[in-house]
Amino acid sequence: MNVVKMRCLVVLGVAVVLVPLAGRAAEDVAVGEGKAVKSDRRLKEAIVKIFTIQNPPDYYNPWSMRGSRGITGSGCIIKGKKILTNAHVVSDETFVQVRRYGRSRKVRARVVEVSHDADLALLEVDDDSFFEGIRPLELGRLPEPQQEVMVYGFPLGGDTLSVTKGVVSRIEHRTYVHSSCYLLAGQIDAAINPGNSGGPVIVDGKVAGVVMQGVPQADNIGYMVPVPVIRHFMDDIADGRYDGFPSLGVVMERMENADLRRRYRMPEEYTGMLVVKVVPGSPADGKIEKGDVILEVDGHPVADDGTVEFRPDERTSVAYFIQAHQIGDQMRVAVLREGHRKEIEVNLSRPMEADRLIPMEQYDRLPTYYIFGGLVFCPLTKNLLSTWDGKWYSSAPRELLALLSDNYVTRERDEVVLMLRVLAADVNEGYHDYSNWIISEVNGHKVRNLRDLIRRVEGSQDEFIEFSNDHGQRIVFDRRKAQAACDAILETYHIRADRSPDLASAVEAPSAGSRDAGR
Repeated sequence: MNVVKMRCLVVLGVAVVLVPLAGRAAEDVAVGEGKAVKSDRRLKEAIVKIFTIQNPPDYYNPWSMRGSRGITGSGCIIKGKKILTNAHVVSDETFVQVRRYGRSRKVRARVVEVSHDADLALLEVDDDSFFEGIRPLELGRLPEPQQEVMVYGFPLGGDTLSVTKGVVSRIEHRTYVHSSCYLLAGQIDAAINPGNSGGPVIVDGKVAGVVMQGVPQADNIGYMVPVPVIRHFMDDIADGRYDGFPSLGVVMERMENADLRRRYRMPEEYTGMLVVKVVPGSPADGKIEKGDVILEVDGHPVADDGTVEFRPDERTSVAYFIQAHQIGDQMRVAVLREGHRKEIEVNLSRPMEADRLIPMEQYDRLPTYYIFGGLVFCPLTKNLLSTWDGKWYSSAPRELLALLSDNYVTRERDEVVLMLRVLAADVNEGYHDYSNWIISEVNGHKVRNLRDLIRRVEGSQDEFIEFSNDHGQRIVFDRRKAQAACDAILETYHIRADRSPDLASAVEAPSAGSRDAGR
């Protein structure tokens, strides 16, 4: 698996190696007129340092937490007495404080809105005096390539505000490290380091983006969440609820090969992308078909390489015009079907993560688990894979990693149920070394998700409970013995409950041929 490693730019509350900043502070360049100095002072006063105590869960022991750690990041004050920062600065938080530029006192803050997809969060401070004398920063516009930017924040190497200067190298879609979402991003060459996360990228005195990640192997390559993504987040939460970025629900292939174009009867003047899969339950399901060629999205032509022009002479992924919508919006799609152009209207009814069989990074929630007969069951998630170590993409079991290559729900399965490991006890003797089983059936019935497994187990009146994996191997329990052993196993391993709180209601027996459509 070809993986490009990147880093989210926070500072852990431990000793760090000091790294000199490359770039000049604003004090060195904003000389001359007093008006410019005053403007720079007002801008700095809207920058805050964020102090977070995080306590992430332990996905290998899903009833436990990993323990507290302290990190720092940056943010800026915007209208409505809100502080804009990165989601990864405050994810899995138990305690958050903020400190204004030039002040010594830290003030308690709380997270009020968060988009882990876009790596953005809004904080509030109940003490109104914290905002006295501050002019909130305004959102600006998407900068042009080679346009000069200033980055404000509190990176490692000191405790005071740092300001560095650079240019926008390019604007295009990138994978966000925090969420693995593929969204619009801006590359900048201003010097950024751990601690800069959440700090504003300023153009003409306004926020053009928020610093989010860098490439440790490269010099002065960093990325920001650009202002269109920030505005999408702000518009999304205007109704008091975060919905996310919509997905059309199709998997597409480039059509740059001449024979491929001929096979699907593409006229010379047309360009587009071939649909190779339609995700079940997605907005495209029942409207767009496998073998269709997507020609346009909302009237914007789609190139054979899967890009669209979002500004004159600038291109990025076709996802740009899909993600510009909010959940619930209507969108027009032009397709070529069997040589004929067809206009289709779809309702973008669900977010990107609903397409995924294996959830990507999850935050601010406890892991899901279920214990029966000492067997620990859980959904396969990116969080669980990352417990193998920092190089999980090469050290995690290959069978599990392979599922990431086609990570889409099917009509039969919307969650991969894993028998993670066995809590050794008399009732499960002979199975003590079993681990990382993908459970395909319970008593001969296909398993759709973990809730379905629980209903199959707890709704059964059979003498035995039989779990089968994808290879046909089996674990068999006497149902009554396994149920009777539950309390003793939980007591032995100091586990408070046999399931996570979100599964408390997953006990009703399944009807014949039933299919749980939700998670």
